[in-house]
Amino acid sequence: MNIAFNLLDEPWLPVRLSDGQVRDLGLLEVFQRAGDITALAETAPPSLIAQHRLLLAIVHRALTASQGRWKDSDRKRWFLEGLPVATITDYLERWRDRFWLFHPQQPFMQVAALAQADETRDKLKPWTQISLASANGNTPVVFDHHCDAEPSALDAAQAIRALLGFLQFTPGGLVKIFRDSDKAGPLANTAAVLPLGETLMQTLCLGLHPPAGADVDDAPTWERPPLTVARLRGDPTHATGPNDRYTRLTRAVLLQPDDDGKVRWIRFAAGEALADDAQVPDPMASYRMGTNGPVRLSFTEGRVFWRDLPALLPDAAGQAAKPAAVLGTATNLNELLGRAGQPLLVAGLASDQAKLLRWRAERLFLPSTLLTSPDCAQLLRMQVRLAEDLFTDLRKIATGMYADLQPDSGNKDTWARARAMFDAGPATAVYFASAERTLERLMTLLSQGEIEQADACWSQALLNAAQAAWRAACAGLGRSSRALLAEVRAHPRLLRRLKPLRGDQERLFALEEAQQ
Repeated sequence: MNIAFNLLDEPWLPVRLSDGQVRDLGLLEVFQRAGDITALAETAPPSLIAQHRLLLAIVHRALTASQGRWKDSDRKRWFLEGLPVATITDYLERWRDRFWLFHPQQPFMQVAALAQADETRDKLKPWTQISLASANGNTPVVFDHHCDAEPSALDAAQAIRALLGFLQFTPGGLVKIFRDSDKAGPLANTAAVLPLGETLMQTLCLGLHPPAGADVDDAPTWERPPLTVARLRGDPTHATGPNDRYTRLTRAVLLQPDDDGKVRWIRFAAGEALADDAQVPDPMASYRMGTNGPVRLSFTEGRVFWRDLPALLPDAAGQAAKPAAVLGTATNLNELLGRAGQPLLVAGLASDQAKLLRWRAERLFLPSTLLTSPDCAQLLRMQVRLAEDLFTDLRKIATGMYADLQPDSGNKDTWARARAMFDAGPATAVYFASAERTLERLMTLLSQGEIEQADACWSQALLNAAQAAWRAACAGLGRSSRALLAEVRAHPRLLRRLKPLRGDQERLFALEEAQQ
């Protein structure tokens, strides 16, 4: 393999500049212009998170090499004045030889040993094997109609972006080369959280993890010796720290460029498996408490993300949530800066074992008080619970109405069918979308200590949401005499459930009149 495509110089990382232009830049130029870059412009959520993690690992190692430990006051200075670009450039130049995408001994984020191993030397797979957006093997074909036998050509920039996202989000499953199966990537089935700044420079300062201890060598992949087949056959190992997690070769991949420098084929095998460590969760993963312990936050089909918002908030008792560590890092810096709130990117890929289900990216804005005050966070947690409880009751009432339309309405199977009818309809989406319109105001009022007005405001929002959802549920009944009778029978139960909210509505009107 010829040495080609150095990621320090070649344009490959998509960024959005302050003037609105979207361009691909090499790593050196990315850091030189970090204050002029508003955001990374990657459109695939897994690759977007993986690219941020790569940049954070580079910054962390560059600062570690130059000054050892740093404090939040240093991060404040970098946030206001800019990262030490010369230090980062010196670090990258020192490791320049490890940033060649195509290299016979140590290609970037790849395993050169696959070219000589008996199991992989003569066995090639299409590049779609590492594309989370592409159909390959027995994955169902929806929008992607590439054929495994004749893969299209992929340019080098696209190849490395796809590879980074794959290594972080690949689900566990069968591999059958070097090992029968392999562990999942660090962020498999995860809604990863990243604090955002107005520029890429600020985003990196907010997400920068603390310096490692003197006895910990948390080196990224490019600073380590090349992986051997013996290590690929070895047992899973724990991450030495975030830099290891952010760059772990969870699968062994070797890109095979053609004469034009494009990629159609790869070599592929089990990688350096990452062992689970419940005591050291991923810095970008949040957890909600389930019946059997913490459950990693992911994306669920048809479920709006704000329903899981409490998992991002502090919990003094540790019984409701474990927010991502990166949120604490950003909160510490925001307190020094006096910032009023924190924009967040929540992005990732949901999977069921080895089956990829969906990816998504959400943007949120949380007032600083919600991230610093467990008491304020608990108030929001209670309001979200009120929304969930109301929806549960609404769903039960509507299910009874649907069951009333069918013969043997008291039968267990009839209720199961009625529940499925409700879930397949628009009422759920209507309810939570309607309530979400008031969520930002609710968070603002809670952060300002306006508790009574927040309660009344949210009650009004839930009343409107329930009424809109009920109309959507009734529309699915039709207008037959039997449907109208079922609606008439169910409506008093709905009114009784909504009566407390109407009282809060009157209280909201009184508060607004008093303020005027």
